[in-house]
Amino acid sequence: MACDFEMPLYDRKDDDMRRISLTRIAALTLSIAMLLTACSAPGAGGDSKGSDPAANSGETTYKTELNVAINANPPSMDPHGINSNTVGGIGMHIYEPLFSLNANYEPVPVLAEGYTVSDDGLVYTITLRQGVKFHNGQEMTADDVVASMNLWLERCSKAQLIAGSTFAKVDDYTVTLTVPQASSDIIMVLAAPIQFAAIYPQSVAEAAGPDGISEYIGTGPYELAEWKQDQYVKLTRFADYQSPEGEASGLVGEKSAATETIYFRVVADNSTQIAGLQTGQYDIVEGVPLEYYEDLSSDNNLELVVETGGTLNLFFNTTQGPLANETLRQAVLAALNCDDILLAAYGDPNLYTLDPGWCPPDDAVWGSEAGSEYYNQNDPDKAKELLEQAGYDGEPIVLVTTPDYSEMYNATLVVQEQLKQAGFNAEVEQYDFSTFMEHRSNPDQYDLFITSNSYNPLPVQLSVLSQDWAGLSAPEVTEGIAAIRGAATTEEASAAWDELQGFLYEYGAATVLGHYTGVYGMQAGVEGFDYMRYPIYWNVKVPE
Repeated sequence: MACDFEMPLYDRKDDDMRRISLTRIAALTLSIAMLLTACSAPGAGGDSKGSDPAANSGETTYKTELNVAINANPPSMDPHGINSNTVGGIGMHIYEPLFSLNANYEPVPVLAEGYTVSDDGLVYTITLRQGVKFHNGQEMTADDVVASMNLWLERCSKAQLIAGSTFAKVDDYTVTLTVPQASSDIIMVLAAPIQFAAIYPQSVAEAAGPDGISEYIGTGPYELAEWKQDQYVKLTRFADYQSPEGEASGLVGEKSAATETIYFRVVADNSTQIAGLQTGQYDIVEGVPLEYYEDLSSDNNLELVVETGGTLNLFFNTTQGPLANETLRQAVLAALNCDDILLAAYGDPNLYTLDPGWCPPDDAVWGSEAGSEYYNQNDPDKAKELLEQAGYDGEPIVLVTTPDYSEMYNATLVVQEQLKQAGFNAEVEQYDFSTFMEHRSNPDQYDLFITSNSYNPLPVQLSVLSQDWAGLSAPEVTEGIAAIRGAATTEEASAAWDELQGFLYEYGAATVLGHYTGVYGMQAGVEGFDYMRYPIYWNVKVPE
């Protein structure tokens, strides 16, 4: 069962995205997945049609290089072990999984050809596509799949849902997955785009160390050509790429590698991003700073895409330090004014929604208000009473953050001020994104941190439930996940999720601050752009 995402306000089969006027923004709800402000303009490369025979004949010519500005340097190129949008977004152009999700959030074969399930639900027999090449020229076979998938099961926190499972080879183009317990969501777990189950060559997977793989070779439409830390990641079209069949839909179907070269350029400074977008230096800017939204939306040379897709969350160190005290965690929750936090993070009330749910609020199965009594309390007096009950002695409460993502950084500063007003000795430590991720994963180095996390196809895959994310370890979590996955009906699964979400708030493990939208800026006329968890560039073309 997957979270029910409403489709964007355009037909994904149609290259012409519908225009939505700025005056309608206030009417948009969280279920809307895309807004475009569209208009026509010459490409950033200048008007070359006068000297181009193809242009003179009325035929559109396209750039051979796509320049995408991203906020931060990716900490890795190994999607198995890194829960990062930057790693996943770039990585899905380099690597492919056995299954992924279409536009309706249904699992569809990519490197797999199909599968069958044994009568007892414990053995999945998966047939593989033949003739698929890795970037090193080798054909993908069952040996590569088994090595990669067993590595994924070992390293990926999302794979813990099927812990104890194993992959084995049947023949060169057939593998089996044996799971310890039957469940209807096994293929959905394999297809999830978060820390996705990328297939590597056997030699790469078997050489992986504690930090993951050291060679970045996949079967995707693009291969890694160059990676200059803090400057750019350069991908080039893979000449021998074998695309899955079918119409492009979400993360599956045809991948044409429409533009020969993609540069993901690391541009941490917001003003530099916007200036580059306006001058045409960058074709697309990911994560447009929201303070620029109003000005850019009136620029006829640009298009803006607004995607709703996740929550801004505050995570607690529940294992050690001052916030191992549950009463202190409840004091933090009492002090929070989420509206002020979100306004600082996103700058416009139309670009966020107040709601305590970890899944989309309008999701008929997983939308939940459980724990809402602990959400957005804005009660510093209650917080002070709880501080006194906990015997708080002014020990520093350390919030770690990164200025590389302005929404996370700005939200952290507001939380710090709200905690100070409630009587906490709150301190902020800021780092570049890669260092922040290191600190966030080490309970010795933080008490609180904020991240924006995209929606998951299944609530049991939420980062908050993973001990690897913020250290949460409680039997109620294990029992709640088992109840959801073992539910006989959708209603039972929904009720089990309500109970688990309520526990997260009551225990003070974390809180949703609100639901966010992301804004992507691009040159007018960009074709083939799509979004599903990450921006999708393999079918993007930019007119000259």
